[in-house]
Amino acid sequence: MKQLDMVFGSQSGKTKSHFRLNYVNDNLDKDVIQKAMADLAELGIFINKTGEQIYSNPISAKYVETAETPIFE
Repeated sequence: MKQLDMVFGSQSGKTKSHFRLNYVNDNLDKDVIQKAMADLAELGIFINKTGEQIYSNPISAKYVETAETPIFE
């Protein structure tokens, strides 16, 4: 399964947060993902306990593919 891992900086720039999505289209281009991240940051709906927006500044994005190796079932 591939995941889209989007990395954002907080409003203060002190922390980085990952926003991961499962079951995504893995053919999205850079412009589409950057626009989606900018739109998400613009919403300003993810706030931590101190009132700081945690998904404020889009930093990077990548696809992550996880391979499972069963040992026993």
